Parts: sequence; C-alpha cells; structure tokens
Amino acid sequence: MISSVRGTVLSALGTTVVIEVGGVGLAVQVTPATALSVRVGDEARLSTTLIVREDSLTLYGFPSADELAVFELLVGVTGVGPKSALGVLAVLTPNQVAQAVAADDDGAFRKVSGIGPKTAKLIVLSLAGKVAVASVAPNARARPSVGVAENVQAALIGLGWSEKVAAQVVEETLADAADADQLTVAAVLRQALARLGPAKHSAPAPLAGASATATEGGRR
Repeated sequence: MISSVRGTVLSALGTTVVIEVGGVGLAVQVTPATALSVRVGDEARLSTTLIVREDSLTLYGFPSADELAVFELLVGVTGVGPKSALGVLAVLTPNQVAQAVAADDDGAFRKVSGIGPKTAKLIVLSLAGKVAVASVAPNARARPSVGVAENVQAALIGLGWSEKVAAQVVEETLADAADADQLTVAAVLRQALARLGPAKHSAPAPLAGASATATEGGRR
C-alpha cells in the first residue's frame, strides 16, 4: 500500500498530478482544487490510497489525512466508486460531509455529479457515526485576495462555463463563503462547483499547468 507520496510536481493536468518520487513519475488522481493548488517544479506531498482493479492500479491523493479518510469511507458505500467519491470531495470538505451526515441531509450529496437520490441516502446511512463534525473557532471577517477569485474563475472556465457565469458565481460564492474559507482557492472552488452542479463540457481547456476537469457524469 502506498500511503503517501512526496516529490517534485512534473505536471498537473485535469485531475491528474504527476509527482516524481525517486526518479519515478507517479500519476495521482486528485480533485480539481488539489490540481489547481500545486505548481509544476514545486514539491508536493499527498496522502494516498491505491485502488486495485483487475485491469488497473490507480493512486488517489489528498492534501490532508481527513480527506483521505472520508474518501475511503465513501468508496466503502455500495454504489459509490472512486470517481464518485472523488467527486464528493471536489464539492464538499470533510467537515461538510460530516455535517451533512449528522444532519441526515442527503441533499448535500445529490449536488454531486454521479450521485443519485438512492446513493445519497445510502451515503448518509452508511457514514452515520463514522465521521465527526469539527468545531470551528470564529474568525475575523477578511476579504479574499484577487488571486483567489481569478484562480477559481479560471478553473470554472476550464470546466466549461462561460466567463460571465464564472465571474458571477465566484462573486456570489465569495459573498456567502464562511470567513475561514474566503482566503483559500480550494474552499471557494468547492463551493462554486456546488452552486453550479455538473460542468457544461467534458473536455476542459488547459489552465496554466493546473487545469481542472469535470467529475464523472450521469446519475445512479
């Protein structure tokens, strides 16, 4: 089992990040926010899990152990594959997953492309008692940096939305975002994707070496 990788980022395209470890480039499947957060040439560390199938070995990576833990719980739910689990974490943070489960809110999971009503309800039932809501200390109100807004807008355009729609949803998301989330690209992108739903196009445009791609389509 490969539990983590650390090394130089060779590429970050779509939802695949290639990290060089000991002279070997490892392709790691990540969320759009994670792909957007790394830079080619910089060092990155991801907590990982290896999914073994008859015809493939796929490595999934996450910037935190919490995301990895939630991913592994999700893939243990009947009807939820690795791509759908990754899609959940592209839209919801681990704490938001825990809050939805605690509130018996399957609607939060229905916002994810590839998750239908029955599967969403099964996620809530299966994860009950297995995830805990973290307490968040109050933070002073702060304005997001221009770079955060620009990066999130560029990611949404790469996913297929128009510049006008992307700019509008970024503005609305930042206006409604929790204080602690406003300064991070990953958090704002998650919330923007949750507002918009599935991407309009399946083939995203390149995004400065770190473009994002749509999560799997179709509903169970």
